[in-house]
Amino acid sequence: MKLDLDAFRIQPGKKPNLAKRPTRIDPVYRSKGEYHELLANHVAELSKLQNVLYADNRYAILLIFQAMDAAGKDSAIKHVMSGVNPQGCQVYSFKHPSATELEHDFLWRTNCVLPERGRIGIFNRSYYEEVLVVRVHPEILEMQNIPHNLAHNGKVWDHRYRSIVSHEQHLHCNGTRIVKFYLHLSKEEQRKRFLERIDDPNKNWKFSTADLEERKFWDQYMEAYESCLQETSTKDSPWFAVPADDKKNARLIVSRIVLDTLESLNLKYPEPSPERRKELLDIRKRLENPENGK
Repeated sequence: MKLDLDAFRIQPGKKPNLAKRPTRIDPVYRSKGEYHELLANHVAELSKLQNVLYADNRYAILLIFQAMDAAGKDSAIKHVMSGVNPQGCQVYSFKHPSATELEHDFLWRTNCVLPERGRIGIFNRSYYEEVLVVRVHPEILEMQNIPHNLAHNGKVWDHRYRSIVSHEQHLHCNGTRIVKFYLHLSKEEQRKRFLERIDDPNKNWKFSTADLEERKFWDQYMEAYESCLQETSTKDSPWFAVPADDKKNARLIVSRIVLDTLESLNLKYPEPSPERRKELLDIRKRLENPENGK
């Protein structure tokens, strides 16, 4: 599959016009069968690379998913990561901060669950909520007990952008590779998916009136996303705006980006020292001759 992944990458410092970026593109698969074949190939290759990542034990991968409601974050994570060894992958979903989390800075709760070396960590929503949801609903700042002169000096968002960029740079310098996905959904497609959730009893649990209320702030969210993507997409920790109206296409794009990230690390299994190799050969001789290796 040939994809120009740079078409989805947000260039550092360049504000994307989300209204002009496509939420649907020509599919990279020709049929449902080919989609399943492509995704299965991606998942199989991802599983192999994850095993080497674990054995190599030098890098960690952090995948961050942000989007409007019903954009397909859960299903993308489920389908793309379906073949990865659970011991080498951890997924965290971030809801409203707890009372304990509100007693700390906004990066604290995600710092506690960063992936270890050799593992893939996935954040379903993240610290970026603090410059998205909180920016659209600034009254939330009042619940965070931030000193008034810091929360209302007109620079709170710039400060948070700088904190995030510095945080991600620190992680990169210590071996964590961060890739961030904004699943770019159209307002009309969200409406259709909401109706589907209402009409399908098995999906009723996915919908709440709060989802409908947030939809009223669509334009404000788009502005918040544009500023966020502009200020926090960097060369080392890029944002990718993935067209999300076609879930299958989005999964293939996401999986290809993850594969490219892993392949760029030149991972390899550790090579044993001469002493270790000699020891293994000696053990092998014993196993080949059970009578001599009791």
